Amino acid sequence: MTDAAAAAAAPTVAQDLPVWDLSDLYPGPRSPELEADLTRTGDLARAFEERWAGRIAALDGAALGEAIAEYERITETLHKIYSYAQLLHAGDVANPEIGRFYQDIQERGTEISSHMIFFTLEINRIDDDALAAMLADPAAARYAPWIRDVRAFRAHQLSDELEKMLHDKDVAGRSAFVRLFDETMASLRFPVDGEELTITQVTDRLSSRDPAKRKAAAKAMGKVLQDNGRLFGLITNTLAKDKEIEDRWRKYDRPVSARNLANQVEDEVVDALVTAVKDSFGSLSHRYYALKAKWMGVDKLDYWDRNAPLPDDADRQYSWDEAVKIVLGAYERFSPDLAAVGRRFFDNPWIDVPARPGKASGAFAHPVVPSAHPYLLLNYMGRGRDVMTLAHELGHGCHQILAGEQGPLLSATPLTLAETASVFGEMMTFRAMVDAETDPKRRRVMLASKVEDMLNTVVRQIAFHEFERQVHDERRKGELSTERLGEIWMQCQQDSLGPAFRFDDEYAAYWAYIPHFIHSPFYVYAYAFGDCLVNALYAVYQDGAPEFQARYLELLRAGGTKTHRELLAPFGLDASDPQFWKRGLSVVSGFIDELEEVS
Repeated sequence: MTDAAAAAAAPTVAQDLPVWDLSDLYPGPRSPELEADLTRTGDLARAFEERWAGRIAALDGAALGEAIAEYERITETLHKIYSYAQLLHAGDVANPEIGRFYQDIQERGTEISSHMIFFTLEINRIDDDALAAMLADPAAARYAPWIRDVRAFRAHQLSDELEKMLHDKDVAGRSAFVRLFDETMASLRFPVDGEELTITQVTDRLSSRDPAKRKAAAKAMGKVLQDNGRLFGLITNTLAKDKEIEDRWRKYDRPVSARNLANQVEDEVVDALVTAVKDSFGSLSHRYYALKAKWMGVDKLDYWDRNAPLPDDADRQYSWDEAVKIVLGAYERFSPDLAAVGRRFFDNPWIDVPARPGKASGAFAHPVVPSAHPYLLLNYMGRGRDVMTLAHELGHGCHQILAGEQGPLLSATPLTLAETASVFGEMMTFRAMVDAETDPKRRRVMLASKVEDMLNTVVRQIAFHEFERQVHDERRKGELSTERLGEIWMQCQQDSLGPAFRFDDEYAAYWAYIPHFIHSPFYVYAYAFGDCLVNALYAVYQDGAPEFQARYLELLRAGGTKTHRELLAPFGLDASDPQFWKRGLSVVSGFIDELEEVS
């Protein structure tokens, strides 16, 4: 694919919305600079294997530190290449030339990284006492947190040959099915009132003020997902079986255990979170949606009314400039230092803002590598929720820049803490918007909107988690039909949303469009973890804890060097304490109490 072809393939975008410029990484997909990095990284990886393979256990601390530093340099360049391909692909998932380039990079990157696999495997075979002696040397001690996280998987490590085989096969296995999902979802069109809508546009239509438009979008979405149910069912079953096979070989007790280990959080802590949220369904979502049904003058809400604007909601549209001003203003009031980090995303072309055909749906912040900078992807439609999404993703971006000071291996944050800055950014923005509003009706609408966002983050994500848990548990006994997948989905939705809702048959297919089930199994509970954590953290801030801003920025700068226990201790918080989750959930309950009082 030529660079000119890539440019020609780029879709037209709204002129007043910024798009990212990926040339900070590489000039183009077939540029000499990218090809040179691929060639050089391959040479370095092979040289690394030749120099260090079979020798790690015999090294002294200084040599181990040297080897890790070399490993870090090679992997950073490789991740930069991967990031460029991923971002280019996300910008136009439907473009077949970009898709082939993306696949090519995955395949070449897999071959290069295969020469590095031995390194972490050998680190995990070092005797504990010998490793302690190595870590006495400053060169190795710098990487102690990374070594800690690598060795957390010791009990689940396979032989070198099996590890290499699984690594090599991924590009033609799991990764291929993820790409199939992404490209299929991006190519789907949903016929609504004479228009052919993308997945982003049709889900946005579910927030329309017009009930007829919401219903038409919901019905079209369900019909198209049903029509493609066999394909999405095949993808889901295949990936669940792939995970079951690997979990069995690695001797994980439960499907969620590998994710928990990667998140540096104990199974029982996640169980406590899930139990606390499920026990609160009645006092949170059931209670709120009964209120919403009353406000909307109906006995029951249709499922397409879940995100419907309230009758008093003027459905205000926010220009991009307004959104930027609101979000940066909120960050500035909390911490000028944090706002200065966030402003870099707007002073530079680091955000891709407009929704367009072929673009990946949703929103994300990609950390890329510390030697470069993060990029944000949005699908901005001008609603209040889009302002909150900007605040959310900007929080991620700021976190990634600050944590990047730790370097490539130590900057990665476990998912349980990765949502901290994003949800905190949302809370700051919400508080700023509410404080600036003088109209009581408008304040009530804003409070209700925040409650809905929190329910979507906490209750909905735990319902997603329960769907995944049941699917993966049942997949261990055999393939699930699309009808069974729909049954599990409907039960989880009914349990979490409560009796205020009416669900039509086509809603049973809505499990198919949730990308986290495909991209990152059991990712979703991290949103609820982050929301409850931030609620507790924000309460500490509101109580006037001294030096809170400085300690908060230090939390973000820590990256992956500390566990959640270590990071929360300065704030007097402990996620292993059951009261921690109740404290976080009480913030949501308190907002609903306030809404009941004024309704």
